[in-house]
Amino acid sequence: MSGSFHRTVLAVAFAFALALVAGPWPGAVSHAQAQQPVDAAATILSVEPGENAQERLQEALILVPEGGTVRLAPGRYELTSGLSLDVPGVTIEGAGMGRTILSFSHQEVGGEGLLVTSNDVTLKDFAVEDTKGDAIKAKGVKNIRFIRLRTEWTGGPKPTNGSYGLYPVESENVLIDGCVAIGASDAGIYVGQSRHIIVRHSRARRNVAGIEIENSFFADVHDNLATHNTGGILIFDLPNLPQQGGHDIRVFDNRIINNDQPNFAPRGNIVANVPKGTGLMIMANRRVEVFGNVLRGNGSADVLVISYPFDHDDAHYRPHPSAIFIHDNDFAAPLFAPEGALADILRDRLGDEGANIVFDGVMPFRDALFGRSPEEGLMVVEPKGVAFANLRLLWDRLLPWGVAVDRDVTRYHGSGRMNPPIAPVVLPNDPGSAATGGEEPAE
Repeated sequence: MSGSFHRTVLAVAFAFALALVAGPWPGAVSHAQAQQPVDAAATILSVEPGENAQERLQEALILVPEGGTVRLAPGRYELTSGLSLDVPGVTIEGAGMGRTILSFSHQEVGGEGLLVTSNDVTLKDFAVEDTKGDAIKAKGVKNIRFIRLRTEWTGGPKPTNGSYGLYPVESENVLIDGCVAIGASDAGIYVGQSRHIIVRHSRARRNVAGIEIENSFFADVHDNLATHNTGGILIFDLPNLPQQGGHDIRVFDNRIINNDQPNFAPRGNIVANVPKGTGLMIMANRRVEVFGNVLRGNGSADVLVISYPFDHDDAHYRPHPSAIFIHDNDFAAPLFAPEGALADILRDRLGDEGANIVFDGVMPFRDALFGRSPEEGLMVVEPKGVAFANLRLLWDRLLPWGVAVDRDVTRYHGSGRMNPPIAPVVLPNDPGSAATGGEEPAE
């Protein structure tokens, strides 16, 4: 049975059942209207808040033709079940992230607020609040755009909050532009196991991780504000996942400041190990370039570069970072007040003198024994006065007498360039900048 035939049968049954139970309602889209011959690309199905909003909105997401638009009027939509969209080429648009609000504070059914499983979808100008699980998830899609959206758990940071705000996974050509993410117990903006990604002009605050790129290829993260999270921006690669070996990621022109939120991730989550006061954390990725960022007020470290610190049984996994280039960023004096999982290690190795850039010094034993160039490992070219520390944890643990921390950043200057350069990400579905209008509620 074809997908389109199955969807048509489902739409007829769904609309008929609703008509029997609920009768007509203002602004509803009847099945008969949807069957009229129209230009699908110009079809707009409008939905308003109020009685039966759950049924009317899900019906619109089923009936909307390929290339059509579901338009959400201003107001607050009280929803009790997760929503789903599997029609390609659809735009879901509201009247603004502060005006069109999908509230799931009484959600009873569903693992997320909105699940998208179709290609060429645009989501813009609305908010999703207080979901039981993830706010907006897109899985296995191409050409997905998140524009001027807000996701928020309005009760403040709690481990019972949903894990992710914006959550595209296993996807290609991902654009996140002008969005706001608040209160996620894992990551406010998360892109995982995906390729060709842009995250820009967005704001993440009061999450465990503000922005996280995980097990992904070719990403540009720029012109964002990550503040008052546990960790501002995380670039992670983890074992035992279908896609691993994250690479070719640029983090630039962001403000990563005052990330001071105590970690509230549920026990057992990988981000539960992120120390409070982490600005940017790079773990086990290769070919990552960090430049033009403003980093300050992060009490553990502004930039933390580490290997995957746990045992694993994945023979194909590469747990050590390589080809990391950090240059031309704007740092203030280190604010050294570490808390959380790595606090004891940082205090033990650094004493009372913190550093802007901290490298754990863990690498393959062959590289530690015979050496490697900065271009192959970690290359740092920053203005004089930026504090650097290689903790040298590998040798400190191997040698019973220990070793001193290496604070001489000149050893890591290298050639001062990435070779070959990391190319900018260009997306076929990029309409140009859609910077946020600043509508989100005040903190």
